[in-house]
This record gives sequence, structure tokens and C-alpha cells, in this order.
Amino acid sequence: MLVSMLVMVAATLRLCPLARAQPLCRNHIVRTGKVFPMRQQMQGDHERLSSMTTRLIRHPCQENIALYLGRQLFFTRNNFESSLLPFSIPTILQVGVPEVTHAHFAGPLLLLVVNQKVYFYDYEAEFWAPSRGIKHPVSHLSGDNCCYGEHFLCLDISSFIFAYLYGDAIAQTKIYFSDNQGRTFQKYLQKGQEELVGSLGGIFYFHSLSQIGLLLINQGRAQFLYTDYPLNHSLGLPFNYSGSLEVIVAPGQKGILLLWFEKNLLISKNVGQLVDSVPVKESQSVSHSSILEANLTIHSVAANENEMAVLTRENKLYYGSLGILTNFLIKFADQNLWSQETVLMFTKPGILQVLTPIPDASFPAFDFQKCIVNIQAVLMDPQLQIGFCKVELLQADFEDKMYIIDMNSKLELAAFMIPRPGTSPVPVVTVSNPHSLGLQAVIYENGYSYDGNIEYRLNISLRQQQHGGRADPSFTSRIQKPTMSTVTVDIANKEISCVDLKPLTAIISIGCDIDKKIVVRNEISACNKGILDPVTLQNNYSYVIEKWRDGSFQEVIHAEYVLLEVNGLFTYTYSLTARTALCTSQPQNWSSIVKAGGHMGSYTWNRENYVSCHDPNNRVPLEWPDVPYHILGGPTDNKVTFNQRNGIYVFFISIVDPYYSYCHLENTFSVYVYGAFPLPLFPPEITILLLMLAILLSVWLAYMIPKVLHTEWGRRVWGLWAHLGRSCARSCGHVPCKCCACTEEAQTHLKIKNV
Repeated sequence: MLVSMLVMVAATLRLCPLARAQPLCRNHIVRTGKVFPMRQQMQGDHERLSSMTTRLIRHPCQENIALYLGRQLFFTRNNFESSLLPFSIPTILQVGVPEVTHAHFAGPLLLLVVNQKVYFYDYEAEFWAPSRGIKHPVSHLSGDNCCYGEHFLCLDISSFIFAYLYGDAIAQTKIYFSDNQGRTFQKYLQKGQEELVGSLGGIFYFHSLSQIGLLLINQGRAQFLYTDYPLNHSLGLPFNYSGSLEVIVAPGQKGILLLWFEKNLLISKNVGQLVDSVPVKESQSVSHSSILEANLTIHSVAANENEMAVLTRENKLYYGSLGILTNFLIKFADQNLWSQETVLMFTKPGILQVLTPIPDASFPAFDFQKCIVNIQAVLMDPQLQIGFCKVELLQADFEDKMYIIDMNSKLELAAFMIPRPGTSPVPVVTVSNPHSLGLQAVIYENGYSYDGNIEYRLNISLRQQQHGGRADPSFTSRIQKPTMSTVTVDIANKEISCVDLKPLTAIISIGCDIDKKIVVRNEISACNKGILDPVTLQNNYSYVIEKWRDGSFQEVIHAEYVLLEVNGLFTYTYSLTARTALCTSQPQNWSSIVKAGGHMGSYTWNRENYVSCHDPNNRVPLEWPDVPYHILGGPTDNKVTFNQRNGIYVFFISIVDPYYSYCHLENTFSVYVYGAFPLPLFPPEITILLLMLAILLSVWLAYMIPKVLHTEWGRRVWGLWAHLGRSCARSCGHVPCKCCACTEEAQTHLKIKNV
């Protein structure tokens, strides 16, 4: 018995030191660059965070750039790998005692709310300036950053910023927005804002859903309000909170929100429509439905695209995944990590850094204590009893890329998965904006890997939800408005141990494809191939409008379009009128467009201001049914008819059909008209009438003259003219210059004689 007890004690002594000998991380202090110029030490006013909660904001696209906010502020360009002076704002800006309430990275700018005013620091040019346009106090900023390359749509995401006063009465608060990364702001007006009840908890542009969301707070409950159809008809589900509510928009535009205050952490996978508490697992046998139930106090929260971590004031560290089904926190082993100045930060996927600034009594610069946690190594601890990852490979060519789907277009993507032998992982495809983007997915075996495992191929077909034919119109967004969504491929039953197996994500813009253009060409192939002769072709001459993308032919355009002669020639008309085009309302024309558009009206008839006269929702009465119908293509057979004029016409063409493309498809082309006869001096009807009368008179004279000459009167007339001719010849034969006079005298003489 004694031997058994000794063996048990020995085993315990052997296991406990092993468990304690493997800490989560080992502390090390960064202490470098302690020699600074005195000018840099004394320049500017040192900033500090106005609240007692320590924060750290990391640039989502530039992993080495971050801002620490605590009793002092520290700005780093190398991920805190060197000692730093406290961050300061230039004295010339005259901010007084600078107290910072919020900060945000927008591209190359760091935006700071200092003493309820917004300033920006261009850290590439090392330039400070106040933002312009804000006339009322603000306390918070919100925005997002797109890290999918230099596409102009991605840059637009990073440029849109809101500034607002947290906790102000929503009905009267002043909200500002900027579309140039916070350099200038203008007022934002929310429709029906004056009728809302409660205070403002935040305003966010959710690009993953193409919605602007307002967080409304009222009597300890909060919920989101959305601005665009179809979500503007209802509010998000309310949730409870207490204290100051912080909102973290997870990077990647997947619609993931983390909302937290000291007593709870909540998560939403659909930008606030549904908000739930994050469960907590203390061990395999002890779990809680929320941090509130676990009676913990949150000190710091960190998140990247796929992971989250929480440090509590009880000196406990929790880790969780942002996967489809793995939205819970697990407790890591105890280690003394917490202090008032400590913050958490993910430096890479699966690498968590616990950071604490350390003052130096001999230098003004601060050192930094770092404790780096390798998540994958910690999760391999047998005490956590976490299952192994069931997937060996998940990859795709579309990962971290941006694509564009224009109207009536579709996109085909593919992903590949290799599971561990004997496992059955379930791949799943999701979109962040199902109101605009629909999908179909098919999975099948695609062969074997080099080590004999089955490889699966997942084919994904994406197109507009409105054209999918499976969604109710009350569910889809307005098709006229460009939208955005992300598509994500993940494993539904993925274990939390799949740290290195991140989801595959691409961002999809449902909007204008700038590589598209239209080309106008004449159809003459029928004549060249002998199908039509030149005369027939001349009577049926037409132009074809084609769509091109990257120089390759796409399709012949049959959508509605308009033409305008750019040189002011109007010697052409249209074959149809409003009546013959079967319009149910008064159609638009160039006169109405120019009048509505002012000095730019001549070239502003496009898909955004076009209203079809066949639209049943168009209530403009048909008052002038005989006016020319200026729209060509589409459901009518309208044509351009040229007047009797030879010359060159230069036309501006614009596709106005709002359901054909999100682009402003415009171009200029010329038409050479020849072979037109000169315009007659008299109307052709008069000329024809006179000609017919002359012909009839000639025929009548040819018939009547011979008949009259056989009568007595005719013989006397004939004799008179014969005698007159002989007399003129005798009298004037020698005086030719006086022939006219002699003739006149002879005529007089003959008349007297006859009398």
C-alpha cells in the first residue's frame, strides 16, 4: 500500500512540473533605439486615451502598422519591434491637452478624434492636418479597409468614413461622412431620423451587405437599423447590453461583427441582423452560455478575419474561431498576463501577441514586453482534448481576389478539398449578401492526391439573385443599384484546431465592369457574300451595336439606346411616334433631357435617368402622341430616317436600358450619307403636273392643226401666213437689217388692205 502511494505521488510530481513547465508564452522585452534627437523628444503634445480601457488598433492591410491607445499613445511601423516615444500631435494645431476618444486607419491615413475634433496623420508623408467640414462635436469614427488589391472599388471601401457623437440623442444628433479617407466631411442625413427614439451607438457602412446600419440604443437594449431595401422595412433583433458598447468590424468584408462591453461578448455573422452571445468553455465539463454567465470582466479583445481572443481582468486568456459553427471561446492555461496596460493583437493567423508598454526611468522612450502565443501549439495540448483537423487541403485560385459581375452576367469559380482519410468534412459556400448574389454549388470527386487521398472539386456558379429565379422579389435588393458581396468557402464541421486552414474568400462587385465597351459597325457582310445585291442592301442599310470586353466580342446589343448628332445637325427624324411605339405615358426626348440637365443635359441621358414610356409605374400622361419617339432598340422597331442631304453625321450613342448593364455604355461614331439628289427648286408635284399638261397640249395640237387646215378658215389663215412670208422676202430681201421694221410695215399694209 505504501509503495502504491509513493508511485502515485511520484507520478503526480512528475506530471505537474511538466504541465507548469509549458507556459502559454514566454515574456521578452523589446529594448532598442534608445538614442533619439532632442528635437524629436520635445516636439508636440503627448496624447492619451480619455477612457480607462486600453485599446490597440492594427492596420488590416499593413501588418506592421498599429496604434496603441492607453495612458500614452504609441504609433509603430514595425509591429513594436523597437522602443518608441509616446505619440504626439504638433503644438501648432493648438488642441490644448489632447484627449483621444477614437482612432481609425484609412489607407495611408491615421484618423484621430482629439478633443471632439478629427485630425488626420499621413504617416507616409509625415503630415498632420485637421479634417474639414465638421461643425459639431464628434467622439467616434467608423470605416472599413479593403485589402484585395488596388482595384478602384476596393479603394472606395477604404475611403468611406463616418464621424459621430456616441450616445447623443439619435433624433437630433449630427452625423458626418467622408468619401476621401477623412480629409473632408459633409453632413449625412438619414431619412426619418427625427422620428427615431433612443441614442446613437454607432453608424457603419456594411460593404458586405451594401447597407448603412445605425446602432440604436434605448434603455439597455440595442438593435440595428438599415437604410436600403429590403432591410429598411424592419430592424435587427434587439440584444441586451450595459456600459459602453464597442463594435469591432472583422476584416475581410464577410459581415462579421464583434460587440462587447465589460461583462459580455456578442457576435453577429450578418452585420447585426442576428446577435448572439459567445459561449465559453472553461473545460470539457464546464461551459457557459456567455461571458456574463461565467462572471468574467473583459479587458481586451482582438480579432482578425478568422480568429478572436479575449483577455479578462481575472487574468484568463480565451481563444475562439470565427468559423461557421465554431463560434465559442475556450480557456487556455492560466498564466500571469493581465495588467492595466496590456492589450492583445493578432500579428499573423494563429499568432497572438500579448503586448505591454514598459516605461524606462533613464529614457523618454518606452520598451515593450511581448508574450507571443502560438495558437496551434497550444491547441495540441492533450488536456484541452481538441480533435484533429479533418481537412488536409482547402485551396482555390479566387482566394483574396476581387471580381465583377455585371447585370445579366455570371461568374464560375472552383475550389479543391482533400480530407483526411476516414473523415467526412462538409464544405459549404456562403455569400454575405444573399439579397443581391445567388449561388449554385456542385461537388464531385476529382481524382487522387499524390499520397492516394481523394480530391474533391467544388464548382461554384454565381449570378445576380434577381436573375436566379428562386428568390421572392420582396427578398432581393433593388436591381438598379450596384451592390457588393463576399463569397466564402469553409468547412461546416471544422474543428477549432484547423488554425492554418483559413476559409477561402473573394469579394464580388455586382456592378459596372469597366473593361466593357460598345462598338458600332455597319452590316455589309450580306452583300459581300452575295446574299443581297447592292440595291437591296441600300434599301435595308442598318448598324449593329456590339459589346466588347478586353477586346473580345461578347454579344450584339438589343437594349434600348439613344442617338444625338454632336454637331447640331437635325436633318434626320425617327420612323415611330409615341403613338405608333405603343407608349402608355409621355416618352422622354432630348428636349426634356436637356431642360432637366441644364448645361450638361446634352450628354446625360443614361441608364440612371431613363424612364420607359412602357413602364406601368410611369404616371406621366400621354399628352402629345404624335411627337417623334427618340428611343431605338428594345421592344420597338424604331429607325432613324435621314433627309435629302449628302454629308457626314457624327452621333453620340448611349445605352439607356437600366436593366442591361450597370455601366454608362457610350461611344461616338459617324455615318456618311451619299447618293441623295439635289433638292428641287419647285415641289415635285407642280413639276409633274406642268409636264403632263405640256404633253397633253402637244398631243392635242398634233391632232387639231391638220384638221383645222382643211376648213375655209384654216385655208385663209394658211394663205395669210404664206403671203406674209413672200411679202417679207421681197420687201426686205435687200435690207436685212430692217427686216423687223419691213415686216411690221407689211403687216400693217396687209391689215389695211384686207379691211
